[in-house]
Amino acid sequence: MRLALLGSPVAHSLSPAMHRAAIAHANLTGDYEARDVDHAAFGASLGEIRNRILAGANVTMPHKQTAYESCDRSSGRAMRVGAVNTLVLKDGELYGDNTDIDGVRAAWATGNLPDEWPVVILGAGGAAGAALLATRDRPQYVVARRPQQAGALIERIGVDATVMSWGTRIPPGVIVNATSLGMRGETLPGHVLEGARGLLDMAYGEGTTPAVATLRDRGIPVADGLDMLVGQAVRSFAIWTGTEVESSVFRRGAAEELLKRSQSGTRVVE
Repeated sequence: MRLALLGSPVAHSLSPAMHRAAIAHANLTGDYEARDVDHAAFGASLGEIRNRILAGANVTMPHKQTAYESCDRSSGRAMRVGAVNTLVLKDGELYGDNTDIDGVRAAWATGNLPDEWPVVILGAGGAAGAALLATRDRPQYVVARRPQQAGALIERIGVDATVMSWGTRIPPGVIVNATSLGMRGETLPGHVLEGARGLLDMAYGEGTTPAVATLRDRGIPVADGLDMLVGQAVRSFAIWTGTEVESSVFRRGAAEELLKRSQSGTRVVE
């Protein structure tokens, strides 16, 4: 069984270590590799899935929308978000799903984020769409630099969310950072963190992001990008193999890889 992560860049990814740990735990024979692919190489990898050379793949930036458009069939939730991050051959067809939604829900539970506050989502891309769908049962705000894009995303997903322009004062709530801010040590704007009653920071890099560290010091519940990555990985692995592996196995694989990198001086930027 061969599995892969398709995207660019991917050398930093913790997914291979996590899924290799799951493969070993489940007593399966196989491997999971990270492939740095451009558009042409991405298409070639899809051909490998169709020809059963690859048993499945995860998709990361910048190919999630292309993956969705390339599938013969997609899950209902992937259709609503307009992005695919998990590919498999199903009944002879290239099938796509979006397990980022599972990742959001798992991270919410891991971080004990409150459910009684509105959700304030930063960004208007595929990650924001996954957050909208995962938290659709509560009041939602989408804060974006391109309000039109945010409006189109809300309409496609079919939720009743309010669009707010970037830089405006936002209401108190649980912040979901679905942007790249934080991956390289940037902090979220002060007015965003001021009213935070919780934080899911999808970005993660070398150590804790500034936003997570700030709110954790204030005693506010937080979840980070690794919590989300673990949650989506659990579901992706089950789709490919039909085997449910506990999240602790994936988390242990990530922790061992991070320790190995810290000892070798390798930088981690996700």
